Amino acid sequence: MHSGHAQVAHHFPSVRAQFEAGKLGMWIFLATEILLFGGLFCAYAVYRANHPEVFIYAHRYLDKVLGGINTAVLILSSFTMAWAVRAAQLSQSQRLVRLLAATIACGFVFLGIKYVEYEHKWKEGLLWGKRFKPTHQERVVEKDVPPPRPLTDVNPEERSTLPLPAPPPAGLARPEESTPVGGVVPKNVQIFFSVYFLMTGLHGLHVIAGMIVLTWMLWRARQGEFSAAYFTPVDLAGLYWHLVDLIWIYLFPLLYLIH
Repeated sequence: MHSGHAQVAHHFPSVRAQFEAGKLGMWIFLATEILLFGGLFCAYAVYRANHPEVFIYAHRYLDKVLGGINTAVLILSSFTMAWAVRAAQLSQSQRLVRLLAATIACGFVFLGIKYVEYEHKWKEGLLWGKRFKPTHQERVVEKDVPPPRPLTDVNPEERSTLPLPAPPPAGLARPEESTPVGGVVPKNVQIFFSVYFLMTGLHGLHVIAGMIVLTWMLWRARQGEFSAAYFTPVDLAGLYWHLVDLIWIYLFPLLYLIH
């Protein structure tokens, strides 16, 4: 028999039945998202295995501090989202509104920091595929070519003919970390940035989608639609947001901290 609750669809007998069905549907959707990113992680593993020198070298162009701040921001947003779900379960409408707003604000902070990173890569020409045109000049060699001989092994007459080490990219990394010995870099560095922009860009789109959903939840919360009797949309939106946070927790060490 139908419960008669205003928020229960006609084909569900009760709020509980609708909640369980909705949660099952959300878990199935999240499984498809995991499969999507799982494929990207597999692609990352393949390229990383075949071009380790590229990934070890190119990750130094990423700002670990900004990446760490974004990680902390998303962890904080997961906390505020979980608290928002609890507030909805306790019929704390005003607290729910504030916590949803805080979660959305964390999303804006994350996207703002990511914009700063993207802008820097764009200006430096550190992009994907044929768009990879770094503004700094470095000598690119094949990965199987041995590094140049140390100057101590070269006759004094020959030293003047050896190429000088390339200067490190300004503002990208510390001098001692930015350029290998002899100023040479591995070939096909653009592979790393193709993977980087694909994975972080797709994740960013998911962050934007999550913020749109949370904004809808915020509007409905301000209308007083959620309470202990009905909080299913907030709970499901929280599950999606936690997945977005979890994916970044994997992306951050893989892209920024790899050695």
